[in-house]
Amino acid sequence: MPRKQALDDLAALRGLSAELREAAERRRLEDEQRRQAELRAQRENNVFRDAVADATPLRPSDRAELPRPQPVPAPRQRELDDRAVLDESMSDEIDIERLLDTDEALSYQRSGIGPDVVRRLRRGEWTVQRQIDLHGLRVDEAREALAAFLALAVRDQQRCVRVIHGKGLGSIGREPVLKNKVPRWLVQRQEVLAFCQARPNDGGAGALIVLLRV
Repeated sequence: MPRKQALDDLAALRGLSAELREAAERRRLEDEQRRQAELRAQRENNVFRDAVADATPLRPSDRAELPRPQPVPAPRQRELDDRAVLDESMSDEIDIERLLDTDEALSYQRSGIGPDVVRRLRRGEWTVQRQIDLHGLRVDEAREALAAFLALAVRDQQRCVRVIHGKGLGSIGREPVLKNKVPRWLVQRQEVLAFCQARPNDGGAGALIVLLRV
């Protein structure tokens, strides 16, 4: 066998031997890691067994495991019907002129509510806790938004709110559409006890301060 060929074969054998040693070392390390993991698991099991050694097993129960009730589907149609009733309860046709005091500041009080309530409302004795701005909304949108706003205020027990309807200066023909409709809607709501035109620093003729039953 030529010398060069013999040297090449020897080098190949040495390389193979090194690879075999590396593979053997990897297997040894893997076996050691598995052994350590098994020892840890065994120690943890022993700790658990020691912890529950004095525990008394529960007596068998004859109770049946009943399936948990599924959530009730959201009554979507009922919500739509309720919203329709809500909208219909705020008519544009009602005549409220006889119900309003049209002095220097427009005001309304439900039957049974004393005039001192409106006076106190005008003086700002109740803190405004929530407000809604109806600017830019169409009539139907404003009606629905106002109904939802009042419902949320009552739910959250917010007694005094501000409704900003604007002065109508940007309306076609400069007719204050929402300013005329919002009082009509409010007097039809059972939760509304009284309202009056806001003071100048609270919006003046462009807003109403509303007192709610909560």
